[in-house]
Amino acid sequence: MELAVEAFDSARHEIDTIEDSATRTLLSASVDHNQGLMVMRMGQPEMAVEWFAKFIESVEEDVDRTAFGGNRALLQVFVSTLLNRGFALAAVRRSERAIADLERGIRLAREHELLHLYPFLVHALGNVHKQSGELAEALRRYEEAERIFRGDDQAALLARLQLDQAEAMLMIGLSDEAGKHLDEALPVMRKEKFGQEIAEVEMFRASAALLDGQFDLARRMAKRSERKLIRRGSTWWMMAALIELWAHGRHAMRTRRVSNALVLKALSLSAELSANHLVDESRLALLLAARLEVRRGRLADAEALLEKVPGPRAVTPLDHRMQRRLVLAELALAKGSRRAALTHARKALDELGRVRDQLGGLELVSATAVHGRELSELAITLALEDADARRLFAWLERTRAQTYRYEPLESAENNEVAERITEVRNLSWAILRHGLSGQPTAELRGKLVKAQREANRLGWHSQRWGKPRPVAGITEVIAELGQRAMVSYVVSGGEMAAVVVAGGRVSLVRLGDATNALESAQKLHFDLNALAPDHLPPPLVQVIGLSAHKQADQLDALLIKPLAHLIGDRELVMVPTGELYAVPWGVLPSLHGRPVATAPSATAWLAAAQSGEPRTDRVLVVQGPGLLSGHGEVDKLATQHENATVLSGDTATAAEVLARLDGADLVHVAAHGEHETENALFSRLELFDGPLFAHELGRLRKPPVHVVLAACELALNRIRPGDEALGFAGAMLAGGTRTVVAAASKVGDETSAAAMADYHRALVAGAPPAVALAEAMAKDPFRRPFLCLGSG
Repeated sequence: MELAVEAFDSARHEIDTIEDSATRTLLSASVDHNQGLMVMRMGQPEMAVEWFAKFIESVEEDVDRTAFGGNRALLQVFVSTLLNRGFALAAVRRSERAIADLERGIRLAREHELLHLYPFLVHALGNVHKQSGELAEALRRYEEAERIFRGDDQAALLARLQLDQAEAMLMIGLSDEAGKHLDEALPVMRKEKFGQEIAEVEMFRASAALLDGQFDLARRMAKRSERKLIRRGSTWWMMAALIELWAHGRHAMRTRRVSNALVLKALSLSAELSANHLVDESRLALLLAARLEVRRGRLADAEALLEKVPGPRAVTPLDHRMQRRLVLAELALAKGSRRAALTHARKALDELGRVRDQLGGLELVSATAVHGRELSELAITLALEDADARRLFAWLERTRAQTYRYEPLESAENNEVAERITEVRNLSWAILRHGLSGQPTAELRGKLVKAQREANRLGWHSQRWGKPRPVAGITEVIAELGQRAMVSYVVSGGEMAAVVVAGGRVSLVRLGDATNALESAQKLHFDLNALAPDHLPPPLVQVIGLSAHKQADQLDALLIKPLAHLIGDRELVMVPTGELYAVPWGVLPSLHGRPVATAPSATAWLAAAQSGEPRTDRVLVVQGPGLLSGHGEVDKLATQHENATVLSGDTATAAEVLARLDGADLVHVAAHGEHETENALFSRLELFDGPLFAHELGRLRKPPVHVVLAACELALNRIRPGDEALGFAGAMLAGGTRTVVAAASKVGDETSAAAMADYHRALVAGAPPAVALAEAMAKDPFRRPFLCLGSG
């Protein structure tokens, strides 16, 4: 810093010797501009704003006078300075001034075709929206800048942009997507010999690890970043130090080893952050100190610290707001006021919901739950301790599967998203053909990853996902259940419990350690996959079958038999948690032949159940390629549903199936399916011209009422915090489909065809979906492991 200041001062002395006043003014202003850049890079954005302002004030009149004349060089430098001041103003949370600078710069860049500056201005405007909490708009601006940088093959500029994109994703809760961005940016930065940006990648990597609860990894990455930034003399080291401190603090609270030294470290860092005008970060360090004092039992000290933290500003990040509420809730609880603690939790989750309501795309909506995870756990723990079944039911509905609480808006046609999805489909088909013919696929796979990424991100901000529904109340759930029973499972503090709603009563049953049940659910899933092939050798079927029966018996003993006195022989609605989402309940001995519907929440089930009686006026039957028993299955269904439209062979294309899905009453698809673990909305059905993706289901104006997926794995979900489950069948339910029948494991072609023939025979005879599936599964439950999802 000292050497740089000397160089700038020397330049000013040289400039003073120039006779021409116009040249002297321009060069002097340019030095101010560059000194502003330097101090901003050194982590002093407040001081940078002052230097940029000096330049702007000194040349503004000349710019206004010559903007439409010939002084293009001055205009370019002026727009560059508006850009940089916008960056600096965003860093110190002066949003309105930043937006004014950047929009002025964008207007000038368009009017005077300063195309090389335009994407930088858009990038900076994305930063302002990010700092203001307008995250969907930030991602939209970043996407616009990213397309330009990629199109111009500007890898280094793209890498810098990806840092800011990653931060916005982390603020939403998309730690995995942020990680992909950072992983792509890092090799470019190393090749280009970037300095500070590499340290920032490590800092955001630490932040992602912290969000995922990987505290040791977060500390290591943050420490590495902090050391690099200190060596560079950048005050941004404090940002890395804050992440390291939070990871250390979270670990200390988990292990009950909170020391006075850790509190003092948080207070010291808070003071340094404040001195550098990092207001929200300074307050976050104070919140950590207060939370640590609560854990130490020093409640008066915690209260005194909280008094120094005013209410959130309009630009205070969402995760900071949630942490403030969490500290207030924990303090209230430590002082003996459970009611106040729950009030803080409710207000925080309401605020989180308001943010979620403005987001577009299922992935964004589901990702936000991570920020309310600790508050949700606190509320559920308190309800369990009070043994209050009704209160626990209410909190479960408030905290779980909020993605499914929306009434989807009619989707506006987005040609750009549709084009990207079509590109993904064509590339997937080309990879398959190349693989079968022995040709290399590496280049195609690279293009596929890029196209998937672009489709995902365009979907994030195309429009709001839906209109929020109210959380289901216990009274209306009881009324809708009638003679059925609902079982909601929950895990808290390693213990499993169930809330049972049956016969107008709400009961809480504690089921003990959750580990065995969750492990058995995983093992059963593996066994069902192993049993799936149609022609397994009998000895193998016997060995795998014994294991599957053992796991089913254990799950039955842990999850169903303790509830027998409450549920009797009623039809069931199951609301699972975690690994239980993949359990086909009909394989459990107590539930053989019993109608069971599975729903992500009581709220989601109630919305589906109240959506009207199913009809069969418009029936669609689809046969995908490569099925051994496909023709026989389709022929049987065509005779059972005389008015059915049948698509097979070259008519079973993705576009044609999508068009026919829109407004259908009953849809049956026999095809190969695959669940994508890391990218759930690219889970797919294989059709004649390539895959139909879960991503595309949001484009339906009127979703089909009842869908049967005779395919592998499409009831599987990726489970985020808060039981935010997302997959192919899940996307259909979230999009408004009333009932989906699908398998969470692999199924054999012949077995699936036989099960579906029985299912449709019962449907035609008038049985509801859950009843029809129970009858079909009862003949061979371990080879027919389907679930009835939604209303049942």
